[in-house]
Amino acid sequence: MAAVSDRVDLGAAWRSARREPPPTRFHQVHGANIRVDPSGTRATRVESFAHGVCFSREPLAPGQVFLVEIEEKELGWCGHLRLGLTALDPATLAAVPEFSLPDLVSLGHTWVFAITRHHNRVPREDRPEAEALVPGRPPALLVEPYLCIEQFRIPRDRLVGRSRPGLYSHLLDQLYELNVLPPTARRSRLGVLFCPRPDGTADMHIVINGEDMGPSARGLPAAQPLYAVVDVFASTKSVRLVQLEYGLPSLQTLCRLVIQKSVVHRLAIDGLHLPKGLKDFCKYE
Repeated sequence: MAAVSDRVDLGAAWRSARREPPPTRFHQVHGANIRVDPSGTRATRVESFAHGVCFSREPLAPGQVFLVEIEEKELGWCGHLRLGLTALDPATLAAVPEFSLPDLVSLGHTWVFAITRHHNRVPREDRPEAEALVPGRPPALLVEPYLCIEQFRIPRDRLVGRSRPGLYSHLLDQLYELNVLPPTARRSRLGVLFCPRPDGTADMHIVINGEDMGPSARGLPAAQPLYAVVDVFASTKSVRLVQLEYGLPSLQTLCRLVIQKSVVHRLAIDGLHLPKGLKDFCKYE
């Protein structure tokens, strides 16, 4: 495994080879029960539990994360969000299938991963899952500002979903920092990307709240356009797109990190002499 210092900075690679990708948007082609807002960044299933398949408007670039945040849940359904990639051009589909699994996958050239409350990580021979559970080892979210996946290095900050602070936040913030926000919970952030390999294929990775779940699919055709697939299924009712910073973190993000490190817990941010907008950004974003 290559050392972290040998990783390729995604932002640097794009700046030298091509313009950074445009903001992610949902495709105008989607399931019958989906409504996409005018900005193309929010997708809501308006009825039933199915016909919620969405696609990215453009094919993804290598290492580009199509990241969504769960905005609304709906009780009474069994199942959660599904994420993946497809080499099928959504505009060429005669009809969008009712489900991503198994309907869309059965059309071929499509790889979809069903998100569950637990057990989303794919075991890897070169990095046992138990490695992340060593007592006394600081969680990566607290010490590593970048998420390294294969040859790509992605700023971790925007990848992490954050719960709203409440009455007991001063007691729960340590748990919050340890990233115990369930993958299927409201405000969780989930993304999909692909990483090309030397043999011309690619691996699909799922990212949940700033953590790489490992290669959930291998052998994807890296030379073909790959669109993101988001199935707003069952208990997941609405998602919104989150835009990432691939180069250097913004000044706003750097300020937030400094402020967060200087307070005991998130509720203490309210006592700082700062603009309300900056306080909200520090607590919620």
